[in-house]
Order: sequence, then C-alpha cells, then structure tokens
Amino acid sequence: MKHYGPISGITAYQDKYVATAGYDNLVVLWDGSTKTPIHRSYHDHLANQCAFSPDGKYLVSASSDYTARLWEVPTMRLQAVLAGHSDDVEMAAFNSKGDLIATCSRDRTIKIFGLDGTIKSTLQGHEADVISVTWESNGCYLISSSDDGTVRRWNTLTGELIETIDLSGVETDTIVITQSGVIFAGDDEGKISAIASTGISHIPAHNAGIKRLIYNEAKRLLVSLSYDRKLIIWSVSPEASLTKICCADLPSVVWPRSCAFFSDTKLVFGTFGSTFATYDYSANVWDVNGIEPDISLNAVAYAHHQTYTVGDAGIVFRDGQPIAELGSLCNFLLPFGDTVLTGGQLGIVFNAVNGKTIYQHHSPLNCGATFVKDGIPHAIIGAYTGEGLVFQQNEHGEINLVATIQLHNNAVKGVSAAGERIFSVCATGAAAFHGILDFECISRIENAHDRIANGCTAIGANCFASISRDLKLRLWNGNQVEIFATPHKNSIKCIASSPDGAYIATGNYTGTVAIFDVAQKTWIRVVRPTAAGISAITAGAKPHTFIASSYDGKLYVISAE
Repeated sequence: MKHYGPISGITAYQDKYVATAGYDNLVVLWDGSTKTPIHRSYHDHLANQCAFSPDGKYLVSASSDYTARLWEVPTMRLQAVLAGHSDDVEMAAFNSKGDLIATCSRDRTIKIFGLDGTIKSTLQGHEADVISVTWESNGCYLISSSDDGTVRRWNTLTGELIETIDLSGVETDTIVITQSGVIFAGDDEGKISAIASTGISHIPAHNAGIKRLIYNEAKRLLVSLSYDRKLIIWSVSPEASLTKICCADLPSVVWPRSCAFFSDTKLVFGTFGSTFATYDYSANVWDVNGIEPDISLNAVAYAHHQTYTVGDAGIVFRDGQPIAELGSLCNFLLPFGDTVLTGGQLGIVFNAVNGKTIYQHHSPLNCGATFVKDGIPHAIIGAYTGEGLVFQQNEHGEINLVATIQLHNNAVKGVSAAGERIFSVCATGAAAFHGILDFECISRIENAHDRIANGCTAIGANCFASISRDLKLRLWNGNQVEIFATPHKNSIKCIASSPDGAYIATGNYTGTVAIFDVAQKTWIRVVRPTAAGISAITAGAKPHTFIASSYDGKLYVISAE
C-alpha cells in the first residue's frame, strides 16, 4: 500500500498516526513511527489536504471532487461525505471540540458541517478562491485566507463576516493562529504577516511564495515552507515576534506544500513519491528512505521524430526508454533546436536529453515556448514568481540566459510565441502580450479570465488560445477575444494546437480530451481515454493528431479527424 502520485497533504496525530492525501486520489493512514501503512480510502479526484480531529477518532480529507470526506480512525470507514461545494475543496479543519468541520473551496465559499455531513452554514464574501481556514481556540470564530489577498474573520454561529484584513492584494495561501489570537499569514511574495490586535507587521522570510505554515502552541514553534525549497523554523515569543532558529534545504523529493509536527523533534512532509519524508530538526537529519518514485507523467513533447516524457520522478523518457534522471518533478518539455528543455520544482532549466543544468532560478518553473529573434533561436521559460526567462542558443549550440522579463506578478501558467508577440497567462487570470523585438509589454489584461488561467498556445501569427478554470476557451487576435464554452465539467489542465493552427486540443483533470475546430469555431470531438487525468498535450507525429500524457503514466493518441 503506497501512493502512486504526489502527496499533497499530510497531518499527524500525537506520536501515533500520520495521514497523507495524494494526487492519486488516495488517503492513507500510516503508523507514523514505522512508516507502515494501516488502511487507505479513496476520493473520486485529487485528495488535497487532510486533518485529524482533536481526539484522533476521525480524519477529514479535502478533494478536487468537490467534497470533503470524514473517515473513522483507524478503520478508515467512511462516516460522511461533506458535499455542497461547486469547485475543488482545498482544505478542511476541525474546531477545537471536534464537532464541526470547516471546508474552504475554489468556489469562493466556506462551509461549516456537522459530523453527520449536515451543512450548518455557508460563509460568503471572498472574491476569489478560498485556500486556507483555521479555527480560533474558542471554536466560534473562523479565519480564512484567499487568492483575493485578504484574511477574513467569521462568526460561525451567525455566518457573519466580522473583519476583513487587506494584505494589499497579495495572494495568501496559508494561515495559522496562536491561542492568544495572533494570525500568521504566508504570502506569494515570501513574507509572513503577523496580524495582531495592535497592528500588522511583515517579516521577510523566503525568496519565493510560502505554501504552508504550521504552528505548534505547546512548543511555540512556527514552520514555513516555500517554493524557494527551504523550510524555516521560527520561535514565537509571547509578544508574537519571530526568531529564526533553523533553516534547511528541502530534499528534491519533498513537495513544499504540506508538513506536520510529529513526536518531540520531528516534522513529516508530503513528497513526490510513494510515502512521506521525515526531518529531525534537533539533529538536522532527513529520512527519505523507502520513498519510491511515482509513475505520473507531467509533460509530453514530440520532437526529432521521437516522443519525450517526464513526470514527478524527474526521469526523462525518450520513446519509453529512460535517458536522464533529473532528481525532481518537472512540469514541461520544450523542443529547442536539436535538444529539449525541461524544468520544474527545483527551479533548474535542464537539457532534458543529457540531464545537464543550464540555469538555476530561485523558484519553480512551469512552462515554455520558443521563437526566433534576429535570426537566432530563443526560448522563454515561465516561472512561479512571474518571470519569463529568455534563453538564446548560439552557433555552437550553447544555451545561455540573455534576459529576464517580468511577465506577471504571480505564477506564469502558460506562455507561447508567434509572429511578433509573446503571449502569457497567469494564475491570477491575467493575460499579457510582450514584443519579441524588445521584450516590452504591449498590453496586459488583468481580468482576462474569470478564474485561474492554466495554459495557452499559439494558433497563428499574433493569434493565441487560452484555457482557464472557468471552463472557457478564449481565442485571442491582438486584444480582441472570443470566448467559447467548453464540454469540460472539471478544471481544464492543458491545451495544444496542431502545427497548422487548424485544431486545438484541451485536456482536463478527469481524463477528458476535447478537440476544437478553429475555422468552424466549434467542438468536434470529446473523448475520455483515461480516468486518471490529462496532465499535458502536444501535437503528434501524424497530421491533426495529439498525444496526451496522463497521471497514470501512460500516453494516449487522439485524432482530430
């Protein structure tokens, strides 16, 4: 019994249990000391986070199947499905009595459930996805953070919004609260904001976005995890000031999305592998033994008459044979000249063919595109911190960084290039056009998409297409945009176009691929080759075919005709 996809969430109960939630839809209960799996349960889609009840009798898990589920510990028998959200449930948390559960969702709401699955109240007011919730110690008030850049306090008895704390629009993925009521919030700029009754102070902490804060009241320790691939342990004074007492680099297999205190001096972490990692912070010792690489594929490319793939394990395959081991999850494959570029969680741009490092960035990398400028091949790589890293290949085949463009102020989710323009989309939903000639911004559309934009592709000179969690396809001709509803019922993950721009293929997290005829402006085909989810899609070897990679580790060829 093990995970076959990345472990997104982890929680611990005393020195006894560890529970993990994975992108393989699995929730696994472990003997924390021996790393022995005890039981497992399933969601219908990605399991994002999990949490034990205060008495350890129950476990709640939050999922992209739009539910949270309550499990009995240690049998993992299902006790209740907490349904009612209309989008991914990002987090679920028990109150201090253990008789209520708060869930937050990308549908911008928070719901309060009883243990029988009854909805007690729905809290509305956030203007973007709600990512994190935590209860105040009295059990009556709830704190939430959102992509709208605010932290809010709610009365769960009345559903009333008590307070809105504006963090200047900076997305805040994670919050914790001390027993005295001080809120610590970690944001996308790497800052920790300490929110007290006396005011707000900001502590520079990381060089990239903070993805998780955890707090232990008994130890008065705060842990921050960041995409700069560091963990920092802070001592929290009675006045809520922070003192850094430990800083460590994360092993490449650790995903800085979740961790939990376990035993006197240990932390447990989600990983990109089969089980969790442990860190003894008193001895500065990591235990990553027994973590097997998972099989998920994250990217596919067809180049030089061969098919390349790479996934969570960071192993590059060419026509199914491994050719390079890069040591960590990679998000994209980009044919470039006579080679292929890749990169991901480590922030390293790799030559995927020989495994050599080309450039080290300070945040993870997401996507890429190529173009020609002044007759010289160029590539642009989009980063989680909003930059576009521009590389040039010289006549000797050497690849060097020649420019850095601030495409967005948040994660670049897609970038493409055609004609005289670079087009990019952002996690905020924004889109931007930059000139290839001078890399200057031509125009920026902040509200280009109603939700997170997940990708884009070129379909002709200065013409592009983009997809979003709003389940829409957008065709861009300059700043003019046409919007089309898609057949997808769940978030669209990826997009690609045929080389002639005649067809667009889109793939989603439930394994559906839909084909769009650009000239006829209509959807012509919908197939579901797998239930495991489509991670990436690219034009195939034959005309008007596409190759889709999946989290099940397989490739699927889909014809547009």
